Amino acid sequence: MSATMPTAHRSAIEPFHVMEVLKAGAERQRTHGDVLLMCAGQPSTPAPLIVREAAVAALGTQVLGYTEATGIVGLRETIAAHHRDWYAVDVTADDVVVTTGSSGAFSTIFLAAFEAGDTVAMTRPGYPAYRNTLTALGCRVLELDCGAGTRYQPTVAMLEELPEPPAGLIVASPANPTGTVIDATELAAITQWCEANGTLLISDEIYHGLTYGPPATSAWQTSRSTVVVGSASKYFSMTGWRLGWALLPAHLHRPVEVLAQNLTICPPAISQYAALPAFGEAAREELDGHVERYAVNRQLLIERLPEIGLDSYAPPDGAFYAWCDIGHLTDDSVQWCKSVLRETGVALTPGVDFDTVHGRRMMRLSFAGSTADVSEAIDRLARSALLR
Repeated sequence: MSATMPTAHRSAIEPFHVMEVLKAGAERQRTHGDVLLMCAGQPSTPAPLIVREAAVAALGTQVLGYTEATGIVGLRETIAAHHRDWYAVDVTADDVVVTTGSSGAFSTIFLAAFEAGDTVAMTRPGYPAYRNTLTALGCRVLELDCGAGTRYQPTVAMLEELPEPPAGLIVASPANPTGTVIDATELAAITQWCEANGTLLISDEIYHGLTYGPPATSAWQTSRSTVVVGSASKYFSMTGWRLGWALLPAHLHRPVEVLAQNLTICPPAISQYAALPAFGEAAREELDGHVERYAVNRQLLIERLPEIGLDSYAPPDGAFYAWCDIGHLTDDSVQWCKSVLRETGVALTPGVDFDTVHGRRMMRLSFAGSTADVSEAIDRLARSALLR
């Protein structure tokens, strides 16, 4: 009998619990056929029709082999034009690196910018893959405790209280899991603080386009010394196409390019060609229609969550999440969500994914599905003894 081979310590990170819930939901669907997926942070709609048509055309006209590691020039030019149009900032194709989803952007940026042992700050609650990826790379993650008082977002005051400036700071606006948006003035102040203190600001802007009030602002509207990360997954409804991008300051462009050459070679070729029309007017009408539906779902939740005793949640200014306090129901959100799925067929995400301190009393509910599914999910929860 052969001895068990050891694994690297960097693999001993926390699972991404939403993926565990998706797996359990798939099993429930096979056995019961009644699952309502309120756990996943993805649109329930396919890519815009014009994108799917472009993919079909690319299959017939393109070789679809390797592309440049940083993406085809036409797509980088299109993304640059998108940022000029939305934010009135000076962006060229040379500033853009196309990646294999925003996840590919974060991984290569972390590798290019930070050494093992560097301190990188992020919000708590916050997206778990930041924390888990940085930990796997040997970085020290500093969690900023961001509660309702600051609308779950960091402030310059928090940064000034730190014993020393961190090597990096990650902000997200709109944020996952809370859906809150950083005030434009505060984002500009944070950007300026980072620039003055030698902290690399990484601004996660993948939920831009999904706001229910004033649009979110971009860090590049204040300083080009920051990193901006975008994605085709959320507003553009292209989650499984695995396409993201980053706007990089000059000193990171070549290091990120070289790392991408070795880690992924290039982003998916068919996704790049298909995405070219995603930024145009023909797609915009369809995509804005999705946002209108999310707004209806958001209002439905605001009206109905108190009916089931969930009256403490973050203000969902953007994205498509409700970050809910379930502390009156459980101190173990993982087991509670498993029980809810087992009893009702509604899949919810336990808060431990996003908050290492208070997550056992929190859960995230996604309202990216159809309005009928959101309403049915609330009806099922209302009937459940687990909500009483």
